[in-house]
Amino acid sequence: MSTWHVILLGLLEGLTEFIPVSTTGHLLLAGHFLGFSSPGKSFEVLIQLGAILALLTVYAARLWQMLLDLPRDPATRRFVLAIVLAFLPAALVGVLAHGFIKKVLFETPMLICVSLIVGGIVLLIVDRLPLAPKLDEASAISPLTALKIGACQCLAMIPGVSRSGATIVGGMLLGLSKRAAAEFSFFLAMPTMAGAFAYDLYKSYASLDAAAIESIAVGFVLAFVSGVIVVRYLLQFVANYGFAPFAWWRILVGGAGLGALLVLG
Repeated sequence: MSTWHVILLGLLEGLTEFIPVSTTGHLLLAGHFLGFSSPGKSFEVLIQLGAILALLTVYAARLWQMLLDLPRDPATRRFVLAIVLAFLPAALVGVLAHGFIKKVLFETPMLICVSLIVGGIVLLIVDRLPLAPKLDEASAISPLTALKIGACQCLAMIPGVSRSGATIVGGMLLGLSKRAAAEFSFFLAMPTMAGAFAYDLYKSYASLDAAAIESIAVGFVLAFVSGVIVVRYLLQFVANYGFAPFAWWRILVGGAGLGALLVLG
């Protein structure tokens, strides 16, 4: 891939990973229409490490406090258990369906565009529902509710659905406020993205040459910087404006992509 391709994908990764617009969908459509890709789509997955570290950087103090409280605080242990339970469904499906996801779903741009549009419509509907949140703190979520949100996250195996979108919508329908749903999505992203990174690296490391590693390193840095910016300001943005701006963006991108596919192929 050329330098500008790497720069574009790195910025897309960091800017879209934690908002409900589907990072994978954006990266795959950009690659399809601009004519570039990586072997086995590994670049698109491996630069997630930058976004993971961005999240860890912003939440470093809170994560450290959780680590200190874990041995003596039942509430902290319950929250960590909730995150682990929410992570397990996607981990299981990801391992079992890895080949199908990478070789079939990732190679179907029409599916990605439709998923973006449908996901945008769902996000608009949920954003406008007169929901009465029962929880305003992500740390208060029960293990059972977390497991249900984790099941919702499995929908994000379909590129264009959005991991954060699936978990946020699931959280809101299960009684979390918009801010709490978004924050729980942040915490769930840590093991989910780290697991996807590690498993994809294990499956594809033999095909990575020096040029690929250099491209991944540049994409990683850009994903990290842009990811830090998004994580720092997303919760306040959601509290003020909800998810409608992201929903309309999904519909716009999906519609434009669908039109381009129908006209240009």
